[in-house]
Amino acid sequence: MTPPKASTASPAYKSLLPEGAGQLLKLATPLPLDNGQALPDVTIAYESYGALNADKSNAILICHPLTADQFVASDHPVTGKPGWWATLIGPGKMIDTDTYFVICTNVLGGCMGSTGPSSVNPETGNPFALDFPVITLADMVRAQVAVIDALGIEMLHAVIGGSMGGMQVLEWAAGYGERVFAAAPIATAARHTPQNIAFHEVGRQAVMADPDWADGKYALTDQRPTKGLAVARMAAHVTYLSEQALNHKFGRDFQDRDAASFSFDADFKVESYLRHQGKSFVDRFDANSYLYITRAMDYFDLSRGEPLAARFVDTKTKFLLASFTSDWLYPTDESKRIVRALHGAGADVSFTEIESDKGHDAFLLDEPGFFDVLNGFVQSIGKARGLI
Repeated sequence: MTPPKASTASPAYKSLLPEGAGQLLKLATPLPLDNGQALPDVTIAYESYGALNADKSNAILICHPLTADQFVASDHPVTGKPGWWATLIGPGKMIDTDTYFVICTNVLGGCMGSTGPSSVNPETGNPFALDFPVITLADMVRAQVAVIDALGIEMLHAVIGGSMGGMQVLEWAAGYGERVFAAAPIATAARHTPQNIAFHEVGRQAVMADPDWADGKYALTDQRPTKGLAVARMAAHVTYLSEQALNHKFGRDFQDRDAASFSFDADFKVESYLRHQGKSFVDRFDANSYLYITRAMDYFDLSRGEPLAARFVDTKTKFLLASFTSDWLYPTDESKRIVRALHGAGADVSFTEIESDKGHDAFLLDEPGFFDVLNGFVQSIGKARGLI
């Protein structure tokens, strides 16, 4: 069974998603938010792969990290690059779309089709900008639940994601566990630490210091705060790598020269690399979305002020957690904290720390150890439900 074709967006809707690209679904009712408001006329953009089976038991939700989007296994309509997990998802691949129906949504607050700060505020006729309500990870998941409901799926076979995607997985398992057969939160944490918040604040301040940010109303001008957003991306990207990876890839090598230029040009290869990351990022991401999504991550604390294990009492969900030895953004201790809570709740959980020198981004890269672990989990839960 193929999913229902999504509705088209309002003519006033603005995003970086090219017109006609992807699937859009307008939610039937206003979306309740953690801040007490209800957001009307919410549109969620998503991509799907494969087909639902007769009893709709083969659906896998993939949750994207901060700087990714719904194009998990298909070419990106802006950059033309392959999907960020295209190596794992597709016909005959680890998550086999000949067997599974795979869906990935652009998060609420995003800029690739989902309602966010670049969407038009019906009260003013202009983009929301900073009038958009501050949202949380739980709000993002609430929007995903509405999409899954619209598709008629009662239970997800699995919810899988890394980093911010892993936080969404945890929200699903804690808040909607009866609808999640299996969950794989990868390279993630149950709350943002002060260090995480600090790095995000540096990025946000870089965006807001750009004179072209125009107090968030740059959509009404001919400018965009590309310089500030590029610096934010550069600072964040450093946290996604490890010292070993930086040494291995760049060392102190010069870029296209044999000696120092005694200037502030990009003398070093690592400088050139970061500048490239910053410049390419601004073509596919909105600055205000970056502010809102990073703030949502900062507010994330799954425990809700109670023991973390209490969020998983009586859970029947099967869990896989994986961390990477060189990940200093969400180090192994953060995953172990979740594992201890799951054990305390009597959950079925497996955990692996994977040896890698690639840093936090290892879950997005060619890391055979991670592939083996995730493949074993996918095979196990598929056999448990008779899907393979």
